[in-house]
Amino acid sequence: MVNAYGISVRGQIKRTLVVVALAAIWFAPPATSAAENASVFATRHMVSAANPFAARAGREILRRGGSAVDAAIAVQMVLTVVEPQSSGIGGGAFMLHYDATDRAVQAYDGRETAPAAATPELFLDKDGKPLGFFQALVGGRAVGAPGVVRMLEMAHKEHGLLPWRDLFNAALALSENGFPISPRLNRLVANDKYLATYPDTRRYFFDTDGSAKPVGHVLRNPALAETFRRIAVDGADSFYEGAIARSIVFAVRSARDNPGLLTQADLAGYKAKRRPPVCRQYRGLELCGMPPPTSGGVTTLQILGILQATPFNNAPPGSPLAAHYMAEASRLAFADRGRYLADSDFVDVPVANLLDSRYLRQRARLVSPTQPMTGVEPGTLFKKRSDNTVRGISPELPSTTHFSIVDGDGNAVSMTSSVENVFGSRLMVGGFLLNNQLTDFSFAPESDGALVANRVQPGKRPRSSMSPFIVMDGQKRFRMAVGSPGGSRIIGYVAKTLIGVIDWRLDIQSAIDLPNLTNRGRATEVEMRDDTAALGRALMEMEHTVRTVPMTSGIHGIVQDRRGLWGGADRRREGVALGD
Repeated sequence: MVNAYGISVRGQIKRTLVVVALAAIWFAPPATSAAENASVFATRHMVSAANPFAARAGREILRRGGSAVDAAIAVQMVLTVVEPQSSGIGGGAFMLHYDATDRAVQAYDGRETAPAAATPELFLDKDGKPLGFFQALVGGRAVGAPGVVRMLEMAHKEHGLLPWRDLFNAALALSENGFPISPRLNRLVANDKYLATYPDTRRYFFDTDGSAKPVGHVLRNPALAETFRRIAVDGADSFYEGAIARSIVFAVRSARDNPGLLTQADLAGYKAKRRPPVCRQYRGLELCGMPPPTSGGVTTLQILGILQATPFNNAPPGSPLAAHYMAEASRLAFADRGRYLADSDFVDVPVANLLDSRYLRQRARLVSPTQPMTGVEPGTLFKKRSDNTVRGISPELPSTTHFSIVDGDGNAVSMTSSVENVFGSRLMVGGFLLNNQLTDFSFAPESDGALVANRVQPGKRPRSSMSPFIVMDGQKRFRMAVGSPGGSRIIGYVAKTLIGVIDWRLDIQSAIDLPNLTNRGRATEVEMRDDTAALGRALMEMEHTVRTVPMTSGIHGIVQDRRGLWGGADRRREGVALGD
């Protein structure tokens, strides 16, 4: 006798007993004292960012009466200096802004764009086969027109309070005077096989004997200081036109072994975009994320929407049963992500249908309470498709950064920024690294004769997983800002943190500290930690294919309640939350 899922009823009963027996095994944050585990509290304003220098710079702007956007600019410029492996002015970003006066969320798209000369075959070899990932990314081929400077200038014109030029002071000082190399930066430099490929990065990051400059070495960057001076005085135009733009184009097009196609016209023509956010109700709150070209907003909301239509709420918080439901919801959402999500300026992305309650309930009915699905396919939407009918393949390796900010007027920023892979393309211009974001496109433009939604096209923005989120209550009052780096695992990191705060009523730091769990369509991935062995075994008892892997998220969030602001920073990296 079998049930509607094709599972033996006797086998289902056995598995149910296993699940019940294991439900008491909770996966918990690392053992810390109460003081160590507490979120940071403030009453006026707060910054949570991936590096102490950046958090301090943002807090100083807030102390001077600056807006959340003002602080975001200062934070991003400092991160360009001290966290070059993750983000910077040579890359792109997505920003959500909450306006406390209007009680509204705006989405700013600073994603990179493909050169006008790019073709769908950009990442194919002479035989028409996809290039290896590092063959594609090191050098100029994968460099898109950077978007973060233009996006920040757009947001500043609309929400800035302090003068643009004053927001560069901290980054200028760090560039000129230097900062001590941290253990994390030293380790990443030492382990990177490609960073010494080009003379500028070799001189900047390595000693003359070829070893990574040591921990504590004061790293100065006068070239970056000069770049900052130009942008501070002359605005974003000085980045997209003139000497800086010429240097970017020369570096990309003359890169040894792997030149790119970027032109000065591509840079001069770059436009940041303001887009409507994607929002959905969850447990009585309104959650808003970024729309395409990132998949993060839609896919995260799909995961939560599917969970809301299952018995997930009845599973003990942090139990293997809860983890099972989270993995299955993610498995379904990633199937849709692979097929339907891409740059909506180029392909018809059915966002409303993907987030439709009837559709998500239909998808949720595929989730068994006792065993994982196999062979999950994208859902059949109500709308016929004329394009993007097959999944693409994009490596999308983890790097990136995220910061959350709340200012003294109650405005908030949730911003995720990236150069894509660690140290991006490894090309350095004017003291900053250039991105390799074009490798976020599908390398193969077709599959089985059908077009891939996320294929390369001129002027197109590659799909992303960046998932900045802002949460509001029923009266549209700000309640939370959160996001993370981590490649395509970002979506799982952010979903876990939202669930921790909203469903399990954890403080933001405890939610961040929860072990990471993802399912991107195949195996259920459990963060490699001492306290996750029991969870992995429990999921295997439920017949999940389990991979235990390191998951270095960088989740940074702020929660607001009646008492004030509570900040959390991911201890897997170097971040801190600071407020007054």
